[in-house]
Amino acid sequence: MSLMITDECINCDVCEPECPNNAISQGEEIYVIDPNLCTQCVGHYDEPQCQQVCPVDCIPLDPNHPETQEELHAKYLIITGKA
Repeated sequence: MSLMITDECINCDVCEPECPNNAISQGEEIYVIDPNLCTQCVGHYDEPQCQQVCPVDCIPLDPNHPETQEELHAKYLIITGKA
C-alpha cells in the first residue's frame, strides 16, 4: 500500500526531504503523498523514512491504494529505471 498523510499533519517539513522517490509534496493545506510514486521506501530502506521522522505519527497506510510487497518492488524498479 501507498502511504498517506492525515489531517493531523503540522507541516513541519521533515518528511518531504526523506522520501527517496519524491512522492511527498506540499498540498493546499498539508503535505500529500503521490500514491503513484510511494513505495513505502521498498528498494531503498527497510522502513518508510517519512514515518520514522514524523513527530505526530500522521502517516498511515492508504487503504485506497492496496499493494503487495511485490507490487511495491516492481514500482520501485520502474521509478528508478531499473526495470
